[in-house]
Amino acid sequence: MNKNGLTLTLVFEAESANYGEGIGNIAVLKKMSRADGNMYSYISRQAMRYNIIQQLGWDNTPVNDDKGTIQFSNTASIKDYPEIDLFGYMKTEAKGDSTAGGAKTRSAVARLSNAISLEPYNSELDFLTNMGLAKRKDLQNGIAQSEIHRSFYSYTVTLDLDKVGVDTKDKIDIPNAEKSDRVCKLLDALCFLFRDIKGRRENMNPVFFIGGVFDRKCPYFEGRVTLSKGKLDVNKLRAVIDGSEDTKAHTVIGYLDSSFQNDEAIKALSPLSISDAFAKIKEKVKNDYAESC
Repeated sequence: MNKNGLTLTLVFEAESANYGEGIGNIAVLKKMSRADGNMYSYISRQAMRYNIIQQLGWDNTPVNDDKGTIQFSNTASIKDYPEIDLFGYMKTEAKGDSTAGGAKTRSAVARLSNAISLEPYNSELDFLTNMGLAKRKDLQNGIAQSEIHRSFYSYTVTLDLDKVGVDTKDKIDIPNAEKSDRVCKLLDALCFLFRDIKGRRENMNPVFFIGGVFDRKCPYFEGRVTLSKGKLDVNKLRAVIDGSEDTKAHTVIGYLDSSFQNDEAIKALSPLSISDAFAKIKEKVKNDYAESC
């Protein structure tokens, strides 16, 4: 293939989209701390993967629970199930007369980072009761609290394009047209991603993304998208773009107008609309697989 790596760093705005283990009657957001002394909420990569696979309709790969361990069935192959093609597998097989037994693994071809908030969490709490039901029979309210945080979030997706549809362990190499189709369907899912949580449907469609199809399999823009007082750090992004011939030639930017306070500075990077930018990257993917036939 002419280009081996696809990487996108995406930004979306959402509220309270991933909770961890609660404390008493308090629902606790997943959070991490940074050296600046602030806490930042995040949506785990496992949660992101779950929503992506579900919305693609790829959550049909057969599983088993031999010996109490849930894993993909050893009969499932990447030819039939795009989920384990892009996101990897571990399959074990008992030793028998015709089998050596042991485990087969496939590393993820599509890798996700956590979606980390770009604005700090400030200990906001939502006070909850079940008054609507309790009043029907003059019962006491049940009281609970839930941590809440509305923020922009950033996450990165990387794909090894040359490994899509190829499984040397099972001697599988699907046609390039199917490889291209799987990658493009994944891009469509990222463009229109959402998440259902606690009775809400959170819109995770990107308002900004930067990336492309590159010679190197490098997540160039991971951790490089930062926000301060509603403004994206455009100078940092420009420095990454100008840092190599690879990024200078192949970077694509998508932006939803008026999403940030420094709108004009972002437009100086010559972004496309979100839909046009995704279309451009999908076209690059299709051309790259077509040229490698």
